[in-house]
Amino acid sequence: MAGSKLKLQNIPSVGTKGRVHLIAIVIFALVGAGVLGAVAPATLEWLYLYIGQLILKAEPAKTALTMMPMAVKVAPFALLGAILGGNIGIRFLQSLDRIGMRWDKMEAGDKVTFFFGIFAGLIASVPLLLMFQALDIPPVYRAVLIGAVILGFSALSVYALQSMAEILPWNRNRAPRVRSGIKLLDTNVIIDGRIYDVCKTGFIDGQLYVPGFVLDELQYIADSHDSLRRQRGRRGLEVLRHMQADFELEVRTHDRLAPDQGDGVDARLVRLAKSLGADIVTNDFNLRRVAELQDVRVLSLNDLSLALRSNILPQETLELTIIREGSQAGQGIGYLEDGTMVVVENGRAHIGETVEVIVTQVHQTERGKMIFGEVEGQDEVRYERRRPTPRPRTSA
Repeated sequence: MAGSKLKLQNIPSVGTKGRVHLIAIVIFALVGAGVLGAVAPATLEWLYLYIGQLILKAEPAKTALTMMPMAVKVAPFALLGAILGGNIGIRFLQSLDRIGMRWDKMEAGDKVTFFFGIFAGLIASVPLLLMFQALDIPPVYRAVLIGAVILGFSALSVYALQSMAEILPWNRNRAPRVRSGIKLLDTNVIIDGRIYDVCKTGFIDGQLYVPGFVLDELQYIADSHDSLRRQRGRRGLEVLRHMQADFELEVRTHDRLAPDQGDGVDARLVRLAKSLGADIVTNDFNLRRVAELQDVRVLSLNDLSLALRSNILPQETLELTIIREGSQAGQGIGYLEDGTMVVVENGRAHIGETVEVIVTQVHQTERGKMIFGEVEGQDEVRYERRRPTPRPRTSA
């Protein structure tokens, strides 16, 4: 009993929205069944006569069709109509849900722009509607023409108002758009490839989105005649393929919010981020600066890698392998596991060896840290250039 109660508790209850959807789907299915069931006798008669004429080369007798029960005629068509009607109802409800979600995300100023645009479109279409009423055309064609004119003028008015959004009075003192949590991926960060590992660890949450113009740029790079660029582009496409298999990756869905204005991929990416309230994930320094100037949040993988580097202080001891000679006399160069370069004084004599190095100085640069140290327990060895010994002058 306890197990059955637990199972019943785990079954999700159907909410009000689910019941409304179910009722709407049933209504669509009944309408479809009624429509196809109503046309079933006439359709069967036409098919019977057409096939009979095609096979017998003459009009067949209607006796067999007349003796067929009405239920047999109507049932298959009604069933087909119910299936088609239910499918249409599901698609219709899904479209309504998407429209509703988009409407909820719209700001008050955008909603006002939408309503004013439709109202202006209706007013602008009145002269043409009066002209269509005076024309002697069938009512069906007249209705279609009137609907197309109203829709076209309304869409044109909404677009015109959106293009003037910055000067409209209801958009003044507009609050910043609420962040949606969507992460826009830049071309460079996709080619870099580290974004896949970062997403795999779970440090980046929210919907991952790849704009269509970024994907087009990747494909253009992958088709380049330059072998290096072609290899980078193909690597980016391969990274996207793995990400699409392991994560919920959305592509091209919201590109209409940032139409192409000939201003380049980076500018279009920033406009799309502002429209969606999204964050840009990149490792491009210039894109980061441009986005931050327009109040767009940027997640830089370079900053993340710098923040995760180990914090080394002077007088600490490191175990380091000297791999090459430094730029100054006697210096040796080694690298930590995260790629940080360590300059070791008196390390040239230990090239190829793993030694204990005492950190003397740590310098922070724009590209990261640079560490200076010296080999532990070794006295300083001075390397000086030998001066040429002057030759004694000979008397003539």
